[in-house]
Amino acid sequence: MFLRRKFLGTTVMSAVALSLASLYGSAYAASTQAAQSGAEWWRNAVIYQVYPRSFADGNGDGMGDMAGITSRLPYLARLGVNAVWLSPFYRSPQTDGGYDVADYRAVDPLFGTLGDFERLLKDAHERSMKVIVDLVPNHTSDEHAWFQTALKSPPGSAERARYIFRDGRGENGELPPNNWQSVFGGQAWSRAPGDKQWYLHLFDSKQPDLNWDNPQVRTEFEDIIRFWLKRGVDGFRVDVAQGLVKASGLPDAEIKRENGILVGPMWDQEGVHEIYRSWRRILNEYPGERMMVAEAVVPTGSRPNYIRPDEMQQAFNFDYLLLEGWDAGKFRKVIDSSMALAATVGAPTTWVTSNHDVVRTASRYGQSKPGHHPRGIGATSEQPDEALGLRRARALALLTQALPGSAYIYQGEELGLPEHTTLEAKYRQDPEFFRNKGKEGIFGRDGCRVPLPWKADAPSLGFGPSDKSWLPQPAAYARYAVDRQEGVSGSTLELYRQILQLRRDYKLGSGQLHWIDAGQDVLAFDNGDLRVLINFGTQDMALPAGGHVLLSSEPLQESGKLPGNTAVWLKRS
Repeated sequence: MFLRRKFLGTTVMSAVALSLASLYGSAYAASTQAAQSGAEWWRNAVIYQVYPRSFADGNGDGMGDMAGITSRLPYLARLGVNAVWLSPFYRSPQTDGGYDVADYRAVDPLFGTLGDFERLLKDAHERSMKVIVDLVPNHTSDEHAWFQTALKSPPGSAERARYIFRDGRGENGELPPNNWQSVFGGQAWSRAPGDKQWYLHLFDSKQPDLNWDNPQVRTEFEDIIRFWLKRGVDGFRVDVAQGLVKASGLPDAEIKRENGILVGPMWDQEGVHEIYRSWRRILNEYPGERMMVAEAVVPTGSRPNYIRPDEMQQAFNFDYLLLEGWDAGKFRKVIDSSMALAATVGAPTTWVTSNHDVVRTASRYGQSKPGHHPRGIGATSEQPDEALGLRRARALALLTQALPGSAYIYQGEELGLPEHTTLEAKYRQDPEFFRNKGKEGIFGRDGCRVPLPWKADAPSLGFGPSDKSWLPQPAAYARYAVDRQEGVSGSTLELYRQILQLRRDYKLGSGQLHWIDAGQDVLAFDNGDLRVLINFGTQDMALPAGGHVLLSSEPLQESGKLPGNTAVWLKRS
């Protein structure tokens, strides 16, 4: 056991490097050299996602804000993250949690002021943390000045040309221009009252899609990017990166899901890459290795196109996030394929297990179909096994953070937070829930967005100075509160702090992965001086001789044995 070792694609990787050097020349060589010198910070960074309305409330109005985030930066610094990604905080009617932007250059009063943001940015930088902000280029809010002007302008006008307006089909234009459906449910076309033309919205009707064939749109977003770069932001997470350009003629085609990925003529068109190359040139004008990460939900083979040397630096690894099952073979396969794909363009792999759009990790892996991605969980759904889900989530954290590349943590993951699975309909705010109301099993994303618990015995669990909370917190959250875990040996919070400290000490993010054959239910590999084992089964397994236990996701009750649903890091002798 543990005798056969295999370096991930040694021969293949060498061939890849040679082909990249010939294809991209100095660009690839420069990126390789920068990675080795540590200049490209994003290659191995741990990035923490803050969903502003749910992280910390500074003024007691029940809504998280800039002041609240700033007050908790010491917590994030102690956790050991390298960067903070802020979900949208721009001026917005908040129909879709801020992803319906009315003004890309203004902070919504719900969250504070531009000055508050600049103080947050300064404080984060003083703590050696980068700050990434969300960019939402596929659509605006219907309350954006451009769209309001478009509604007041005639068909064919320059104002309407910034969006995708079309005449309807049918004798009197009463039918939508094509059969496209919204991601949130229902048709993807709407008409304003009294308007004869239809406008496209791949999401909610209050989120009209922009027309990226229009030069004004391109110029506007280049200016928006410069606006935030000049203020010192370190990068952008690009929302719906695969959706900006639509197929010519907008042909009929249903939106389909293949392995959890949306496909159709409204997604992943070749024209998006010209846009990202222009943005990369802008980022390169600024010091400090500014970066972009793509939320590109595309088929596996398309992901490398977004992270070529002259486009974005990262793309979220949805193959890893959307993986279903609790199975060693499946995880090994997706890790292999992810690393090989990223290597073809000289990019790092970006590992992510949770975000604001999916059911929380600890609940997904507590289902009878572990890892399954329901569209929310409600009181009438199968309720996850909370203890089993947490155990698996802790083990998965040791696996994920030991992999070479960059890793993302969604707020609350470090606490082991489960989904709020019994949230009443009267409190739900996600447009996906309302557009699908009545459809079985579609509860939306509110359950993973519930405000964090900081103090178990405080009003709003310490979320803010009052008892207000924009979404109600379940009673179970009290036992996950920060103050219940702080300094407690074996707590999930302390486990994460140890994980991130050892990840830095052993330089795991910039390491190399060497697989070890260890049996059907066990995943095992070396990364530098660290050996990682995760037991996906239920039976205890023998640990290899000669290794010193640095960290385990659960206590090792019996010497030399690794229990089921448990992971361990060993210092190799």
